[in-house]
Amino acid sequence: MYHLRIHTGKKPYQCSQCDKVFSQNTYLIKHQRVHTGDKPYQCSQCYKAFLHKSVLIAHQRTHTGEKPYHCSQCDKSFSQNTNLIRHQRMHTGHGEKLYQCSQCDKVFLKNSNLIHHLKRHTKGNPYHYQCSQCDKVFSYNSKLLIHQRMHTGEKPYQCRQCYKAFSYKCALIVHQQTHTGEKPYQCTQCIKAFSHKSVLIEHQRIHTGEKPYQCSQCDKAFSKNGNLLVHQKIHTGDKPYQCSQCYKAFLHKSVLIAHQRKHTGEKPYHCTLCDKAFSHKIILIDHQKIHTGEKPYQCSQCDKAFSMNSNLSYHLRIHTGEKPYQCSQCDKAFSQNTNLIRHQRTHTQEKP
Repeated sequence: MYHLRIHTGKKPYQCSQCDKVFSQNTYLIKHQRVHTGDKPYQCSQCYKAFLHKSVLIAHQRTHTGEKPYHCSQCDKSFSQNTNLIRHQRMHTGHGEKLYQCSQCDKVFLKNSNLIHHLKRHTKGNPYHYQCSQCDKVFSYNSKLLIHQRMHTGEKPYQCRQCYKAFSYKCALIVHQQTHTGEKPYQCTQCIKAFSHKSVLIEHQRIHTGEKPYQCSQCDKAFSKNGNLLVHQKIHTGDKPYQCSQCYKAFLHKSVLIAHQRKHTGEKPYHCTLCDKAFSHKIILIDHQKIHTGEKPYQCSQCDKAFSMNSNLSYHLRIHTGEKPYQCSQCDKAFSQNTNLIRHQRTHTQEKP
């Protein structure tokens, strides 16, 4: 359907703020950011935000120094494809005349732009503080020193509450809101508020349904980059979190922490209505429904409802006849594991 609109020219998605129309809803959502000012793609190094993921990727190369676009005619490389295309015109001799800087690899369409740029290389000009690690220049030495922290990893701003350190003062200020409870970033779609703008941007994708982080190995997409990184481990088989007690490995750190409670016996989640404690938060949440009487899990086959999803799953086997627990000694099967354990005692003669 989407492809046919290329041939028909049909554009059913219209912007409510202006007269622009689009063939796909995703294009409309991206366009609307022009009106809302929403910049969902944030740099993790300097907290700058961008409208488009492609611009964020290009920006991140200023931190990494990566230059993936290589000229096939000479040994020059560029951080952006547009700069490579301009540079290659110098070899082909086609198109407009280009002006290349003799001090660095930048190329300009206008001589006036080259002249303005050359002032950055000249001592005594407003931009004479150059980074020794990359090609960035600054008008003030203080700005250069701040920038160099990206290369050195220096973190001079320390939180007095938890001793975490940050490269930038603005990052410390944002972090301190986690201690004060201040949440200045309010969602316009619901009543939720957040201490970080980046978290608000991620939250808003719940309302828009946007999933900008696409897996290159399959067709899954995610609203958060962190979720994509975790998902990609499924393809690589990477399990970086290993238990020091039994050497089991896990995809997620949170799963490792939960697993370790089997060894320590720790039960950090306490019910406020009784004296019970639990090793997992989800078990506590299910338990609390006993006190409230809440039964959110409704059977689609009959009118029974349950406080826990696991109980609903057990119940559904009554309707489906499913018996997933098979005895290894005979051909009997059971709908619940507890019933299988009881049955196996008939073979072992074990007394409960």
